[in-house]
Amino acid sequence: MNQLNKHPSQSDSITHQSSQTANLTAWQAFAQAYLNRESLALLLLGFAAGVPILLVFSSLGLWLREAGIERSTVTMFGWAALGYSFKFIWAPLVDSLPLPVLTRSLGRRRSWLLLTQLLIIAALVLMALTNPQGSDQMLMVMAAAAVLLGFSSASQDIVIDAYRIEIAPAQMQPALSATYIMGYRIGMIVSGAGALYLADFFGSTMESYSYLAWQKTYLIMAAVMLIGVMTTLWIKEPTLSVKPATESNRDYLQMILVFVAAVVAFILAFRGMGTVLPETESVLMGFLYGCMQFMASVIAFAVMIFALIKVEFAPKQMVMRTWVEPVAEFFRRYGKKALLLLALIGVYRISDVVAGNISNIFYQDLGFSKTQIANAVKVVGVVASIGGSFVGGWIAQRMNIVKAMTLGAILACVTNLLFILLVYTPVPMMMYFAVIVDNLAAGLATAVFVAFLSALTSIRFTAVQYALFSSLMTLAPKLLGGYSGSIVDATSYQFFFGFTFLIGIPVLLLIYLVNKHIKISQPQIDP
Repeated sequence: MNQLNKHPSQSDSITHQSSQTANLTAWQAFAQAYLNRESLALLLLGFAAGVPILLVFSSLGLWLREAGIERSTVTMFGWAALGYSFKFIWAPLVDSLPLPVLTRSLGRRRSWLLLTQLLIIAALVLMALTNPQGSDQMLMVMAAAAVLLGFSSASQDIVIDAYRIEIAPAQMQPALSATYIMGYRIGMIVSGAGALYLADFFGSTMESYSYLAWQKTYLIMAAVMLIGVMTTLWIKEPTLSVKPATESNRDYLQMILVFVAAVVAFILAFRGMGTVLPETESVLMGFLYGCMQFMASVIAFAVMIFALIKVEFAPKQMVMRTWVEPVAEFFRRYGKKALLLLALIGVYRISDVVAGNISNIFYQDLGFSKTQIANAVKVVGVVASIGGSFVGGWIAQRMNIVKAMTLGAILACVTNLLFILLVYTPVPMMMYFAVIVDNLAAGLATAVFVAFLSALTSIRFTAVQYALFSSLMTLAPKLLGGYSGSIVDATSYQFFFGFTFLIGIPVLLLIYLVNKHIKISQPQIDP
């Protein structure tokens, strides 16, 4: 069994913390939660995690459009970020495989952090050195760099999530989640609004495209990622002593080949099901087909691993320990009730994610300018979400985590009704009000939910289990959110936002059932 230096037992630490917190003033409680080395580390790591994501999505899309790339091609670049939804597939490798030289000198988590950050920087530099307007070959290079960026960024998220859970005991997780989200949002401001401001400052517009402007912008973004590198070199490795999955280099090589083969099977199944399933204009059927496509891909992934074990190519014990044991441990801990927890994880964010998927188009259809949208959503809205995350972290510190989730779920769906009012009052003041309130609610809900997922995660399998939870968290909302435009086209914005309010109500029932039947606790590992 893995040998781990334990945090204090959760029940004892929570009891001790509660008795201490009762005697603290509000400022002392805030200082105790946020003014410490761990919170500063998570703030900086959150920033490093937030920078790459919009450089794959919105900023890159605007660059390609200014370069004259067709809209259909531009949208395909969004597939480069699929790593965020499927990162649970390779999370076991990040959790179990050491890196030559780096692991011995930096430790398990910091070595993977440094590698992923260097790969992010390399991807950004490669994108900066590529003019997508040059030729089809250059566009292919840009696509490859974008895929590398998405994969590396998702891998960095895996390591940071594991580091956050391992670096501090359970009662500190709400505050660490809040500071991480704050850093993440600041990073998004820098790579979202900041990148657009830089490209505009250097002279690139839709009417007058300048490759040099975008090149300088992406090189600056690569330099910004050095903050993450310096943070990795500064922070301490979690005090965990983990027995290696194997001592054999051959086993490690086989595991990597097994992973590659399984991923190929996953991709082929995903694409194959996409061609077999019929086209439909029904939102419900489209959503169900999307779920079938995903499930078929997961089955293909598992079948490939099973087949390689059968032919004795893959080391069975190592595969079981790497991919199967993290999932089996979760079901052993909660039994059949684990399905209830997974259902809650899958739909908790559904109300605000589905609504947010069409928000920018909604503002544009109401007649707001790009500048108004950028200022409201990318700056003021992000600042509001940071404030919400701090409030959420504070609430999760002072009350039962499931009760805090209830508050977050109520706010997440109720605030969507503000956008119905915005339809009838499309003025800047109302837009800012709706954006601020909605982002405050989203920030609060996200902070308490991250703390909830952290409490579910076993300290033995931090990277694998948290990656699985966070992937499941966004899967259903993203699948349904992809049909948000079809819903609006078939009905109206008023109906759509009313719908996003209604789909948030079953979440409250799931929270009630979880609170009634399940005691949330991390398992303790025997020394």
